[in-house]
Amino acid sequence: MKLSVYFAGELFSAKHLAGNARLAAAIQRQSEGEISCLLPQTLENRAEGPHFIRDKDLETLINADLALFNFDGCEIDSGTVAEFMVAKFADVPALLLRTDFRRGGDQGEDPWNLMLSFYPRTSVCCLDSMALYKKALSAGLDPLAASELMLDQIGAKVVPELYSLARLEPILPMDSAKVVGDWIARFPGFRSPEAVARVREGLVRRRRRNTV
Repeated sequence: MKLSVYFAGELFSAKHLAGNARLAAAIQRQSEGEISCLLPQTLENRAEGPHFIRDKDLETLINADLALFNFDGCEIDSGTVAEFMVAKFADVPALLLRTDFRRGGDQGEDPWNLMLSFYPRTSVCCLDSMALYKKALSAGLDPLAASELMLDQIGAKVVPELYSLARLEPILPMDSAKVVGDWIARFPGFRSPEAVARVREGLVRRRRRNTV
């Protein structure tokens, strides 16, 4: 099953950029090439300005089969939260991934604010990356090899979650799909009419594939 996955998360430092790319590669390896992660950091054209960058990211998110949201950190990245809510408005299946062993939030279940929990067609995957890394080190691997093994282990956990999400039925009723789709294509305020048209077309395609 070929799937495109929008990979949302921080992308403001070398650590973020490298970590995102390496985890995306691990997911592709663990899925034997069936899952392709779409990284916002590869989409940006700074010469076009911030509105274009935001529009391109949202368009890619809405047109993807699935979305993966990195919820690491003491405070979850605000842009990632905004993209998650857009995904839920558009009924995009979403996986919330946290590899940060620190706990937080205001509930006994998920380690983040409860307003980000309990949405349909959404799964949660919380892993202790430090424990995975330390175990790899204890097996005699050097730090770089240990980090690669850790990422492969995370990817191995993520892949079945994504496949399970892809099999879930849309919650948006068919008789409401056109009206809701029109609103989803309009409410972000895309700069170009072409972007609005592409989003509408993407929503129709995903609905037909039963992976809205």
